[in-house]
This record gives sequence, structure tokens and C-alpha cells, in this order.
Amino acid sequence: MNKDKIGICVIGAGRAGLIHARSIARHVSQARLVALVDTQRETVETSCRELEVTRYYLDYRQALEDEDIDAVAVVTPTVWHKEIAVASAKAGKHVFVEKPMAMNAVECDEMIGAAAENRVKLQVGFMRRFDESFMAAKEQVDLGIIGRVVLVKSLTRGPSIPQQWQYDISASNGTLAEVNSHDIDTLRWLTASEFQELHAIAGNYRCPDAREDYPDFYDNVSLLARFDNNCQGIIDGAVSVGYGYDARVEILGTKGVIFVGRTYQHSTVTCSSDSGLVRPFVKSWSSLFLDAYRAEEQDFVLSILEDREPRVTGLDGKRAVEVVTAGNLSIKERRPVLLHSSGRS
Repeated sequence: MNKDKIGICVIGAGRAGLIHARSIARHVSQARLVALVDTQRETVETSCRELEVTRYYLDYRQALEDEDIDAVAVVTPTVWHKEIAVASAKAGKHVFVEKPMAMNAVECDEMIGAAAENRVKLQVGFMRRFDESFMAAKEQVDLGIIGRVVLVKSLTRGPSIPQQWQYDISASNGTLAEVNSHDIDTLRWLTASEFQELHAIAGNYRCPDAREDYPDFYDNVSLLARFDNNCQGIIDGAVSVGYGYDARVEILGTKGVIFVGRTYQHSTVTCSSDSGLVRPFVKSWSSLFLDAYRAEEQDFVLSILEDREPRVTGLDGKRAVEVVTAGNLSIKERRPVLLHSSGRS
């Protein structure tokens, strides 16, 4: 693309959307934030004032008619991802879509097909692949520092009570999708293989308000997996834990182990006779992975300018969605589930 800067519109101006909008506006030199979209006027106007953006739309379709917009970042509830991404691709806009990519693999295929047919880039928001610590771990794995990888354990636990719509598994695909999509992608990335078999168990331990109307909702999930290359995987997921935001990985090899992730908010440690030793826990994913968000947006823009494939593709997003679907089936039917072989399309 023969342009100095890529004009981007963020669709979804809530908390997660603002993370991306701030990064694009302030930290991606080859991009400019052209507009925001949100169905809530007050939300989008507040976000525009903060970011000094003069243009907003209440309907994403209007944004797709804006010739100053070269690309969109889709940061809406998952049920809208496919519709917006496909329409954006057909309008000739490059697409960055937050995880989870879509509600099912069929929707993912439609998104991938639309991007290919209209020759636009499609990137999925797995920002941990752009985090400095995770990238260092991947490099050490690839160099064989710990020998052959045997087991990858990844956990993500969020402090917040889910929003009402997330209680409905048919609308959200549950905690495996909303929280553990990152862990699923991390396991695929670090094992360099595909999920072959998994067994997941789950339950609702901390969200009593959901139990009557949403008996299938789970706030805690454990998933055990085997990969095509015989690696093993474990995922630990939770929401509403209260104590903080927790994201860590352990990679066990034949000759050693790698630990990734931190639990402390900053390096300050306080010790007093009244409180003992105190080190503040990480409170939010937005602060823990702030640099990674900036890096993934930078790579998205560069993939457009350099006309190359993004580092995280639509296929990566689809694979994670397939695992979510299999995991939810395993939870529902209380049995192991086999996925297709690594040769699947």
C-alpha cells in the first residue's frame, strides 16, 4: 500500500476498545486513528473526547463508507465479529479482530474467505505472542534450551464478575472463549502442534447470580490435552477470582523448565510491623500486557504496509475456536473429545 499512514477505525469503544484506540492514537507511528464506532452515543462521545478524535459513527456500516478508513479493529462482543469482519473485508478494509475470533469454525471460515477474496489482511488479537517474556520463552523453546517440550501449562484468571450476557454460554461460549482463548493459542504456539484430544471439567463456584437462569455457566474450568506431536497441555481458567489478574505459563522439557509471567503490579515491596510483607498483585490484563497490545497493533499496520501475512492469522483464530467448541462439548457431555488430525483445513 502506497501510504505513509494507515487510517484505522476502532469498532467498539468500551474498555477493551479503548485499549486498542489509545495504542493506535499514541504509539503506532505509521497509523492514525480516524474514527470510533459504538452503538452507545455517550460511550463513543466520551472516548472521542479523550482521544481527540472528531469523527464517530453509531453504526459500523457508515464507517465502512468512509474513504479515510483503510482498516478496522473489531472489539465488540463475539457474536458480532463475523458480520462486521466480513462486511469490512467486502468494503476493502483490512481487519483486526479481537479474540475470540468468532462463535464457531464456520464463521471463522467465512471471515478468512472474505479477507482472501477481497485481498485484505486479517489478524486475530492474540497479544501474548507479542509480549517480551512470552517471545523470549518461545525463542528458548525453539533453540532447544530445555530439550524437547513435554508439557505446557497455561493459566488465566480474571478478577471481574462477568457481564450479564456472558452468563449465557450460547452467546459467549463461556470462560473457555472469553478468558482462555489466549491460553489455547499459547499452547498451540509453544508446542508447535495442534490439539488432538482434550478433556475439560468446569463448575460455577463464585457467581451465584447465574445459577438459576444460566445453569450451564461456569466460572472455573480445567482442561487436559494431548497434541498431535504427543506433547501434553493443561489449561486453568477462572473468572471472578477477586484477588487480581493472573496469567502465567510453565513449559516443561526433557532437559529443563521455563516459567513465564509475573503476579506483581510493580517492583515496590513494602514491609511493616503492621502489615508484614506487601507486594501489590496485578489488577488488570490491560496493564500487564500494555506493551504487547501496542506491538500487535504495530505488526498489523506493518503487515498492511509491507503487504505480508500478519504474525497471527485467521487460521490461528479458527484453531482456538475449534478447541473452545470441543472443550464446551467435553464439559457438557462429561467425556474426552477427539479433534481432527493436524491435516484438517
